[in-house]
Amino acid sequence: MNMKLTGQERDEAIHSLKKYLSSELDVELRDLQAGALLDYILKEFGPLSFNHGVATAEAYFRARLEELPDTCYEQPLTHWQSKGKR
Repeated sequence: MNMKLTGQERDEAIHSLKKYLSSELDVELRDLQAGALLDYILKEFGPLSFNHGVATAEAYFRARLEELPDTCYEQPLTHWQSKGKR
């Protein structure tokens, strides 16, 4: 899986990485270094998040599919049932 970021997303992610590393780990990175780290993180860990998201979505839609007969069912052939009660 190759995750593509827009230019703005990439710039914001690099800024966030640099800020995190500076404030939490006292590590200063240049934009090029932070960009390389971001590329690594997306390539190495992106599929974990992607697969988790797909599994979560699948579970959600399977649950909705199981509810479908209960929520979207209309009793057929009822015309004569209501007519015969007169």
